[in-house]
Amino acid sequence: MTANLRIDFVSDVSCPWCAIGLKSLERAIDQLGDEIRVDLHFQPFELNPQMPAEGEDTGEHLARKYGSTAEQLAANREAIRARGEALGFTFNARDRIYNTFDAHRLLHWAALEGSANELALKHALLRAYFTDGVDVSSHAELARIASESGLDRQRAEQILESDEFAQEVHEQEQHYTSNGIQSVPAVIINGKHLISGGQPPEVFANALRQIAAQG
Repeated sequence: MTANLRIDFVSDVSCPWCAIGLKSLERAIDQLGDEIRVDLHFQPFELNPQMPAEGEDTGEHLARKYGSTAEQLAANREAIRARGEALGFTFNARDRIYNTFDAHRLLHWAALEGSANELALKHALLRAYFTDGVDVSSHAELARIASESGLDRQRAEQILESDEFAQEVHEQEQHYTSNGIQSVPAVIINGKHLISGGQPPEVFANALRQIAAQG
């Protein structure tokens, strides 16, 4: 008998461990095959909600935020690159970090259009940011990414030119932060089981099996 699990994947477009966590989770789901049916939803979280529109230099931002040395930053980048490569995701060097709020508004809309649209846009945004170095705060770039993900470009532009879905995204963010989510990715199963961080596929698979077995 196939178990059904709802997964809320709380994450940010500019979070490298969220990209790793998503690829890892998807690999775990594939490994489980017919054992478990997953209903996957993406929830917004902003690592840098006060990020200005023009963004900030990546090295300067990370050094200020975490107090990391250049050597520590380089080691972290290499660890992330290697983990991504093992999962089939390419991390390239980026010069800037950008505001992601409008990307979350588009993801909210994509979810209303259907889970396949939401998943396609999520993957496209992560690739755009980490692989291609795209400015994911740019309305022109966001509209292009939405269109290439199978969504209606004109509707995307309409949303971006307004404040549509801003309140909904703020409310979702507040819901998760008020319930103790302070770092991402946060993978919430059936609204009550939390798996934190970009875990390896086998960790996700074992956790999903255990939760499914509990009924």
